[in-house]
Amino acid sequence: MSLRFARPLAAPSRRLLAALVVLILPALASSPAFADGPFEPLTIASRSGRHTFQVEVMRDDAGRAQGLMFRRKMASDRGMLFDFERTAPVAMWMKNTYLPLDMLFIRADGTVARIATDTEPLSTRTIPSGEPVLGVLELNAGTAARLGLHPGDKVEHPLFRGR
Repeated sequence: MSLRFARPLAAPSRRLLAALVVLILPALASSPAFADGPFEPLTIASRSGRHTFQVEVMRDDAGRAQGLMFRRKMASDRGMLFDFERTAPVAMWMKNTYLPLDMLFIRADGTVARIATDTEPLSTRTIPSGEPVLGVLELNAGTAARLGLHPGDKVEHPLFRGR
């Protein structure tokens, strides 16, 4: 019985590796998991004053499904607004989301219907809107309490104009 040894595969050339990096990095950078922007201004008018944020808006199924999954941080003046395109009951979850969040469920006229505070990261438990809504605003956990936000506050963003 004879043993044959295969020669180890040659290491990829540096040029090939550089080409792969050039091809793969732009795709990763544009992936929703690594996205950060573009941003749109959004204001919440509450009893405690006017609070302005810069938000990413998720307007399609892929963006809504991805949301803030895999993100490890978000600036305190940032958020993510989900545009559901029509008013309906919705439910959110925190699967693959590392950031604890406050979720503001928003009616078509821009009023906050419900606030789910300090949601549990990485949970598959659903968080229901409680009534038909047009959008959901996700902010860092603790933001609603820190700013004194409540149901009935008004969210100002083009999504809620003329409704």
